[in-house]
Amino acid sequence: MSKNALTRRDFVYFSTMAAAMLGLSSCVTLAKAPRKPRPIAPGAKVRFAQIGCGGKGFSDAMAHKDEEVVALCDIDWQGPTEPRGANAAKAAKAPKEATKEAKVANVKRLMTDFPNAKRYTDFRKMLIEMDDQIDAVGIATPDHMHFLPAYMAIMMGKHVYVQKPLTQTVGEARELLRLARLNGVCTQMGNQGHAGEGIRLVKEWFDAGVLGEVREAHIWTNRPVWPQGMPEWPAAEPVPQGVAWNEFLGRAPVRTYSKEIHPFKWRGYHDYGCGALGDMACHLMDAAFWDLQLGAPTSVELTEIDGLTKVAFPKSAIVTYQFPARGKLPPVKLVWYEGGRRPEKPAQMEETRTLARGGQLLIGSKATVYDGNDYCNSPRIIPETLHQELSASFPPKTIPRVPEANPHKEWIAAIRAGKPELAGSNFEYSVPFTEMVCLGTMAILVGKKFTWDPVAMRTSLPEADKLLYPTYRRGWRMQDVV
Repeated sequence: MSKNALTRRDFVYFSTMAAAMLGLSSCVTLAKAPRKPRPIAPGAKVRFAQIGCGGKGFSDAMAHKDEEVVALCDIDWQGPTEPRGANAAKAAKAPKEATKEAKVANVKRLMTDFPNAKRYTDFRKMLIEMDDQIDAVGIATPDHMHFLPAYMAIMMGKHVYVQKPLTQTVGEARELLRLARLNGVCTQMGNQGHAGEGIRLVKEWFDAGVLGEVREAHIWTNRPVWPQGMPEWPAAEPVPQGVAWNEFLGRAPVRTYSKEIHPFKWRGYHDYGCGALGDMACHLMDAAFWDLQLGAPTSVELTEIDGLTKVAFPKSAIVTYQFPARGKLPPVKLVWYEGGRRPEKPAQMEETRTLARGGQLLIGSKATVYDGNDYCNSPRIIPETLHQELSASFPPKTIPRVPEANPHKEWIAAIRAGKPELAGSNFEYSVPFTEMVCLGTMAILVGKKFTWDPVAMRTSLPEADKLLYPTYRRGWRMQDVV
């Protein structure tokens, strides 16, 4: 393993160092004196800080406007002037594939809506300076920088809402769960479909035996909608005024700035993103993972690929997971397709219908569920005539529903109650799910089949094991963060 790669021992060492540097009761380790979160008094607002504000972070911050937004952190507070006219309307919609202008408009909107929120470019400085003024933290940075701010915030007793994928690596995910348990904070991963109606309906159908035995699932996406398969790094460009490039790079190796990386196209690069699988599987695989009680796979295999390079994720790929029997539930094969690849149209689907650009099929011995969107918002049994026939015998709705299907309000309710389990995609759930997703990206990167031992945290391939933990550069190693 590279001398810069972390091990489990490094994570424990960081806990010791960070606790001492924060002066937490002269503790030797957090295990002896964990920092617990501040209880929220009845009627008081949760004091919220957002790290990463220009893209998904904008909507995450706005989702907490009924609370007290006290701080905002982003590496790019500058940019083009405020869009006007038609451009302003376009920017306000803030699509996922937002332009630079739209993201700047989002940041400026946050400044307007939260004028008293202090602004930072370095999350470390924000958390230290405003320690006693922050209760909860949202994190919507590029994937490679999810772990460090989440770790530091949890270590300081802050509740965290972390965008998907939770982390880039299995080791990081495991450590976040360990520390969240230790400190008793409320956590949530930003796979919003988990709070929705559709995933609950499918689970109720499955648990009631409507689908019969499910031994096969097919899940696909049209992503990437950003560049992937690039053979080399883009040409260097001057760092724009106001862009804190070092803070963007974070723990990743030093690279020159390019607009082909920031603000949106970073997702396709190994250093910063997780490719199409990492970006979308936490949405699309959610129903299969939760409803079928999949747990950890026994093996993961890259079966097809196009365009993987030393610097970028592929243009398209197919990854096959094998899951073991779970109690009375049979083994399951789950196949992931990306880059426009899709499974064959199932025989149960009407001739007049075609598979959507992204979706899922859960194939049961009695019935097959199809959903043609990213969040399992509208699952139907196919063909539609069978859905109508079975609908009269569908089971009652026994799984509690999330008010407004809003994962942010669900998380805030958990914080107010001091009950982490009230947030549906809390780390007890989302860490094992993230591990499953990370194993898929590992299969893409190593290009081979490997088996997985979740207890020993070991694969059957040494080259895959090297990807279980991240690498850090000087100044961003874990002991340097605080």
